[in-house]
Amino acid sequence: MKNNLLFDFTVDKAAKTVFVTKEFAAGLSLVWDAFTKAEILDQWWAPKPYMSKTKSMDFKVGGRRFYAMVSPEGQENWQIQKYTSISPKTNFKYFSAFSDKDENPSLPGSDWDLNFSEQNGLTKVSITIKNDSLERMEKMIEMGFKEGFTMTLNYLGDFLLKQQ
Repeated sequence: MKNNLLFDFTVDKAAKTVFVTKEFAAGLSLVWDAFTKAEILDQWWAPKPYMSKTKSMDFKVGGRRFYAMVSPEGQENWQIQKYTSISPKTNFKYFSAFSDKDENPSLPGSDWDLNFSEQNGLTKVSITIKNDSLERMEKMIEMGFKEGFTMTLNYLGDFLLKQQ
């Protein structure tokens, strides 16, 4: 069943937007928690060999997550996610920007819109990532975002299977 799960990754350069849709063989509550709780996010939110390290997270409108992608050599690449909207178990939105270790953002950033739905024991997550600039989106793609995010979502799928 795992191999038949929906996965789509589409780039719309004209709209400066990336669309990602992924199905998981897990219930909605578990998938929602995986995206909204730091202790779970840090177990899957990085393409190997990188690791995710959350320094702080306050999942509420106006709150934020401040975390680093840590390389095997210990290099930290910091990022801020500022939560702008939360509808429990169905949708949340945030503004994402790279930053330095002191939480000073490096703009431009991107707006993320995550939608969650469950049907027949499968949970679908639809993610829209709208970039402030075409240059930022192209740089993100050149840095291997599609490959890295695909790998990361697959880690989440594996993590979820182990939780059941």
